[in-house]
Amino acid sequence: MGIMVIAVFRPKPGKEADLEAVVRDHRGVLEGEGLVEDSPALAGRAADGTIVEVFVWKSQAAINAAHSNPAVKALWERFEAACTYDAIANVAEAKEMFSPFEAIDLKPARV
Repeated sequence: MGIMVIAVFRPKPGKEADLEAVVRDHRGVLEGEGLVEDSPALAGRAADGTIVEVFVWKSQAAINAAHSNPAVKALWERFEAACTYDAIANVAEAKEMFSPFEAIDLKPARV
């Protein structure tokens, strides 16, 4: 079993669509680089627009490798342009027993 993480992305003003696009691309890049488990990727939107994503890294070594991977670093630059990172504890919905988030379809947008 890998390492499950909950990532929290708060969109910068006017960058909501950019953030959703990079969240859609996130899993595919990590899969393409062999860094995540073959498990469902989940993402949801909080009432304030914050996006929460849950996925499973293959291992701590995969997490470490991501930090020097050019494809992942390019993806992280897109995240940094579109959002700030936060902890799940700071998301209002996370304080509820069964945290409700609007589900986000992670299939890549069709052009």
